[in-house]
Amino acid sequence: MMMKRLPVVILLLALAIVPACPSHSQEGGEKFTVERFVVAGSIEDREPVGIVDAFSSATEQVYCFLDARTITEDTSVTFSWSVDGRKLAAITLPIMQGERWRTWSSKKLGGQTGLWTVELQDAAGTKIQSTSFTVE
Repeated sequence: MMMKRLPVVILLLALAIVPACPSHSQEGGEKFTVERFVVAGSIEDREPVGIVDAFSSATEQVYCFLDARTITEDTSVTFSWSVDGRKLAAITLPIMQGERWRTWSSKKLGGQTGLWTVELQDAAGTKIQSTSFTVE
């Protein structure tokens, strides 16, 4: 009789543990998942074009693109731009509830070379993800 109950007990324990494990895409209880967070040379038809990790100093403007999925409620995100650790701009944009939302922020480089970082933050200012690129 004990042997028949053992598989049921193991199943119940497994089910009790699974909901406690965070989704691999949603860190810290975010209201959406990040499908893509990339830097590109342009945006065409709401899609990034020319995704690279290095730009020439002659490049005038770059774009950071976010593809958010499974958005549980209306919220906002901030794209925080910095070069060599010096914050230059923070752009806050809305993310609306639904299956998918694409948005992007752009930055004029002004010939500034170095290591650029764009940090994606939630509405509370918590870092969700970041991406980097160089301007040479």
